[in-house]
Amino acid sequence: MTTHHTPVAIDWDRQLADAFAVMLGRPLHEYDPDAVYAVGVSGNLIREVEFDRDSAWVRPQALSGAEPVVWDCSLFDGSDRTPVFDAAGSIFGIPADRDSPALPEPFASAVAAACFADGLIRGADLAALLVEHGVDLADHPGSWVVFFARLRSDGTLLDAFRAALDTGRTPEELAPFEAVPEEGWEDGLATIEHPELRAHLAYFLTDGEEGLMPMVGDAPARGLDEHGCEPVMGWEDGFGQVDLTIVRLSPRVAGTRG
Repeated sequence: MTTHHTPVAIDWDRQLADAFAVMLGRPLHEYDPDAVYAVGVSGNLIREVEFDRDSAWVRPQALSGAEPVVWDCSLFDGSDRTPVFDAAGSIFGIPADRDSPALPEPFASAVAAACFADGLIRGADLAALLVEHGVDLADHPGSWVVFFARLRSDGTLLDAFRAALDTGRTPEELAPFEAVPEEGWEDGLATIEHPELRAHLAYFLTDGEEGLMPMVGDAPARGLDEHGCEPVMGWEDGFGQVDLTIVRLSPRVAGTRG
């Protein structure tokens, strides 16, 4: 089915792209349009509540990409929307650590062979093996962990920003954030004409006390840098609880070739 974009939707995407470019310091079109961009969520919160080990991640429907993984926990003060994750595009660590219980053979060997790096495998690749070997990872807690928890997006840089900053797809979906941006961002924000969008994005340009603080030149790639991935931009709160990073995935990690 062909998707038709109305002039209003196209104009809103343009406004979002221009606003994200203000935060990034350069236009989005300067980045490789053929690359795959993903948003990873990390921080103490996801580990403290062990959501990175929740069995929702390894449901067959989730790993195949047919259904999202929804975390019943808002990432941002001032918004009650819950984050939606893509298990198929997320990266799993198997085994979770050196003391993890062993997985049954020959499934364990098949997983090891399918990993794109030692102990790291894409959810979509894991899904096929679970079906082939008739294994349910929910029956093997402690043997796996979500290494890179990927928010659901379409792989473009624009949609990665949209997912990371939870803008939604229409002006009506913007959150009613009230946060004071860090000094130095006022001039850039002033170029964003839409007042609700300006207020929404200001939440991600704070000192981290109320809102998130941006990381442009020092954003981490969440352990994927040694596999050819590069960080684009990130955000974190001042307490180590939540951080988000947009990462340009290498073909090897994205699974697009080789």
